[in-house]
Amino acid sequence: MLKAAPKVSSSIPRTATAQVHHAIKQRILSGDYQPDEYIRESSLARELEVSRTPVREALRELVSEGWLEAIPHQGARVVAWTERDAREVFQLRLVLEPMAANLACQKLTAACRERLEALAIRMEALSEPDSVSPEARNEIAILNHDFHRELILASDNQRLFNVLEMVVRTSIIRRNFDQYDHKALQRSMRHHREILQAIDAGSPTWAESVMYSHLLAARDLHEAVSEPMIRPSMHQAT
Repeated sequence: MLKAAPKVSSSIPRTATAQVHHAIKQRILSGDYQPDEYIRESSLARELEVSRTPVREALRELVSEGWLEAIPHQGARVVAWTERDAREVFQLRLVLEPMAANLACQKLTAACRERLEALAIRMEALSEPDSVSPEARNEIAILNHDFHRELILASDNQRLFNVLEMVVRTSIIRRNFDQYDHKALQRSMRHHREILQAIDAGSPTWAESVMYSHLLAARDLHEAVSEPMIRPSMHQAT
């Protein structure tokens, strides 16, 4: 059963569209919407108590962004990602996100720094137990997505942000977190903390380097889980 979503007002269509867009993305991230699952326009409109127009617009946007795919005469369904998709996404992230971290370190506002700190603290608390529940992993995935997105926004480079929004799909990130053992989760949290330390030190190169290491570890863990017979030592190597 889907988790309850905030009701949205249809009095301002663009605002309603944005909120429906956000609700669908969060459900993809949390696993409420699974790969290849169809999202029904009419039922979603009833649930969120909006007209079908903002739902239709949100679905169209999500298709253009690559979260959903439009199937003729059937509707929109959640994109199922292949291993090739994952490899290509990591290749792009390894180039672009360290650059974003470098720029963010130079332009970050105090308010943004506070938001990043709050996200890091919450993720650290959730990852502390030796046995992290599936619900906690889902929340960590959402918070992690928000942390990276906030940092990319802080780069103050709209084109860089747009490109990363197009290529970074949280279904890959979420599946990665499902495979993290306690040691890997703790390492990921340390990377977040060190990025904040680099920001506080005013060192763009340090922030860039940590982000690169952070993404390498995520990529290698993903590959270790996806190809255990080919890369048996990758998990230990990260």
